[in-house]
Amino acid sequence: MLLLAVAVGAFAVPALTVSAYGHGLGGDVAPPVDFAGMSVTVSTQLTPSDITVGDISTASMAVRLFDQDTDETLEKVTYRIAIWRNDELLARHLFYDADGTLNIDIRPVLDCNEADLVDCTKYYGTEHPTSPGALYTQGTQNPVIQGPIFDKGGLYNIKVDVEGATSPRTLLTSPISFDTFVSVAQEQPFTIQSAEAEIPVVVKTYYDDVENFGYSAADGSISFDMPFDWSPEYVEQVALIHEELQVPKSFELYGAEKQFSGFVNGIEVDSRVLILDPYSYDDKSVLHFLVTGNELRRISSELDEESRQNKIMSFRIVPEAEVKKNTLQINLVDIATNEGVGANVDVSWDAKYGAGDEIPFELAFLNDDGEPIRDVRYGYILYNYETGEKLAEGTMSADGERGIWSAEGIDFLTLEIPSTDTHRLDIAVFGEGAIEPYDMTYAGIGSTLIEVKPETPAIPVWIKSSVGFWVDGVTSDAEFVDAIQYLIAEGIIVIPETEQGSGGAGIPAWIKSSVGFWVDGVTSDAEFVDAIQYLVGEGIIAV
Repeated sequence: MLLLAVAVGAFAVPALTVSAYGHGLGGDVAPPVDFAGMSVTVSTQLTPSDITVGDISTASMAVRLFDQDTDETLEKVTYRIAIWRNDELLARHLFYDADGTLNIDIRPVLDCNEADLVDCTKYYGTEHPTSPGALYTQGTQNPVIQGPIFDKGGLYNIKVDVEGATSPRTLLTSPISFDTFVSVAQEQPFTIQSAEAEIPVVVKTYYDDVENFGYSAADGSISFDMPFDWSPEYVEQVALIHEELQVPKSFELYGAEKQFSGFVNGIEVDSRVLILDPYSYDDKSVLHFLVTGNELRRISSELDEESRQNKIMSFRIVPEAEVKKNTLQINLVDIATNEGVGANVDVSWDAKYGAGDEIPFELAFLNDDGEPIRDVRYGYILYNYETGEKLAEGTMSADGERGIWSAEGIDFLTLEIPSTDTHRLDIAVFGEGAIEPYDMTYAGIGSTLIEVKPETPAIPVWIKSSVGFWVDGVTSDAEFVDAIQYLIAEGIIVIPETEQGSGGAGIPAWIKSSVGFWVDGVTSDAEFVDAIQYLVGEGIIAV
């Protein structure tokens, strides 16, 4: 329990007030404004938070007005709520809530035939007696908006005007206005024609319809396009672009052991943008393309003018080589009771990495059923276990909110492990949710010990035959050196980084004996690589 006790102290930081804006999935918080000496803002939260078109008949939307500094909800608020999608007005109405948290039920309606979509929308509920025209929750019955809302995938702009607060009869000189954004998913089916069969693929889009779906047999890449406004003013407002690719696990090119490269309009994206989820479904893998606002602005800065004018966001996903992973598990426990919270963190990394490398560790936050815990907020600390030195830590998101945010419960954390010493990684889950207050169901902390050593690559069998000729005296030392240099240059034999000597000496007799044991299967590939590394270190083999 020593690791846990130390970790608890390290992560025992006070809760922070909301300071993040623009979640863009199932919830959002608007930038604050000054009001009566307070810094007030509005949050919008959907339930369920991940809505897919056609899966629901009713959704709930909670709108809350609160003081950002104290997290206190303002009471007796009159709201004017307007819902927009792609510059089309879908709904606009007046509402009132006594405790400041307004709950509205939304019932999607398909196939509106009106020229103006808002003309299909109807409003149901009871008018508040002291706030004329404003619908409010009476008993357990929330006001209802029924219309072409959440009937299509995309980004929805929830505009909130506060027209009164503290009292239903108190109107402001001018309304306080807030913009929040939420995304609704839509699934679009496509087919890949491989050499063996037709592969069904689904693109789940949270932003807009996708088109021009394509598959390249040459490199196994999948590509598709989506309308997008690349103007700097618009890019600045976008918090997140989320696209999801669902591929059968039987399609090996997109298997769980693969790595992927991702591109937006030809520009390679950061490793955290592509998240592979092999956990959510038994029969298919899910590859998430999560482009955050910061990454989007970086991409935008590198685009040429022609790409901006086309108003298209082009996605491309390229499968890379399979990787052999090392995996450890961290069991999360409650800080107060030291008992399990029903969740763990799988920590895995490519076995090729070693001391001194910057290693992309994959963190998968899973409940006891093996399902990803979404919208996780977590922190970490890395120590040298042998010296106690703290090497790295992170407890805040780039958006300034407590906890690094992982939308899908899978994240990449790049850490440098400077030596082959034992290291300790502490992970704390602060909660789940787009915005505070977080759901604390799986909040907990845990630790694991990590040692990193590069994997010794397997050496092709045919090399033993070639080297055997040298051991038997059929080929010369020079021919052996030439052959090894070629194999190293071509990457067939991988030698760990070695300081190279000045050369001048011949190959010692013991090297031939040692290599002979390897040829005969007495010693391992690692011992053969050690022998070659010695020759490189002595300068006998130049690389």
